[in-house]
Amino acid sequence: MGSIGFVNMSFAKKLEAVGIKCRIFNPLMPGLNMFLNNRDHRKITVIDGKIGYTGRYNLANEYFNFTHPYGEWKGTGIRICGQAVRSLTVSFLEMWNASSKEECDSEENLAFYLKDRNYPENCAGCIQPYADSPLDGGQVGEEVYISMVNKAERYCYFMTPYLIITDEFAHALSLESKRGVDVRIVTPGIPDKKPIYRVTRSFYNVLAENCVHIFEWKPGFCHAKMSVADDCLATCGTINLDYRSLYHHFENGCFMTDVPDILSIKEDFDETFKQCREVTEKYSVKWSAPHRLSQMIMRLFAQLL
Repeated sequence: MGSIGFVNMSFAKKLEAVGIKCRIFNPLMPGLNMFLNNRDHRKITVIDGKIGYTGRYNLANEYFNFTHPYGEWKGTGIRICGQAVRSLTVSFLEMWNASSKEECDSEENLAFYLKDRNYPENCAGCIQPYADSPLDGGQVGEEVYISMVNKAERYCYFMTPYLIITDEFAHALSLESKRGVDVRIVTPGIPDKKPIYRVTRSFYNVLAENCVHIFEWKPGFCHAKMSVADDCLATCGTINLDYRSLYHHFENGCFMTDVPDILSIKEDFDETFKQCREVTEKYSVKWSAPHRLSQMIMRLFAQLL
């Protein structure tokens, strides 16, 4: 579970008391912790090695709309079966082992958790779960997103709760839009963190000026991390379009190609756009010098958010 500052330790003890094994990733320890800035943001559920779930869902009331601190919450997740579940299992065990000296990666345990199973080969397309770590020198999450943008020929849509991206990512989005690809980004209409929301909006101008369409979801907080392109490429996972997710956190997602359910993802985007206000025109004009200066100042802190 969780990371430093995000976990109620008494709740963890209650889980242990009823027989649920629980490990805290990167708990607060005396002295310097090398992972102080690296949060476990992955969300993985694996059932018997046969079924896997991942997406934006934390185990908290607001994520299931039991409470409404920021209006409605919109999130998306994915259920997968077959050999792809093995990759989710490995990603889970990676964090499980990192959270305790008692590892479960012996040959005997791995044989138990990663059994070979016979699955009917009746599914079209491909699903590739992937994990991103700040410790391996790569940015898998950002590379997957930019690759999708570069491959798009007709459209490329994104949902994200935060929009705090690198110049490279912004350039890729702008370039595709300029060559005629319909590039759209959905962000929340009601923020959960107002300072970060102001930084998110500071990125609207450079994108809107280059014909990237920006939408804000009016009912509340859009917490989905999802993308789709050309009816044949899609992602769903935990990776926000911000520096922390792309560079600092442990994350995971699923990349899909030519899977029939990609059309369902496209349909969800189409329905979501109907509930949004488009702010592209508002942010495509030249703002006053003081406003531009304030945006520049906010973006100085982008890599810390």
